[in-house]
Amino acid sequence: MNILIIEDESLAAERLEKIIREIDPSAKVLAKLGSVKDSVQWLMHQTADIIFLDIQLSDGLSFNIFDHIAVSTPVIFTTAYDQYAIKAFQLNSVAYLLKPIRKKELEESLKKY
Repeated sequence: MNILIIEDESLAAERLEKIIREIDPSAKVLAKLGSVKDSVQWLMHQTADIIFLDIQLSDGLSFNIFDHIAVSTPVIFTTAYDQYAIKAFQLNSVAYLLKPIRKKELEESLKKY
């Protein structure tokens, strides 16, 4: 499974990657990005099997990514904000996980994927 993590807090991104590897040691994190701009650029030229996506990024809301490019990759949202859940499920959302991310919830989300 090839994964893209879009998260502007490096500690949160590292923790998420650690939990993913505990669940699936063969998982490969292709990139960890922290901004809408970097994410759009990356997604214009590359793809992943699944995207873990925070809502609040360094340069705006991650929903702006979808305003710039069409993304058909399944998404697991990882955020501290519950008010964006409805909007997230209008996109390619598999799950909407609130921080701190719990291993069991993440594992269930990956099974759903």
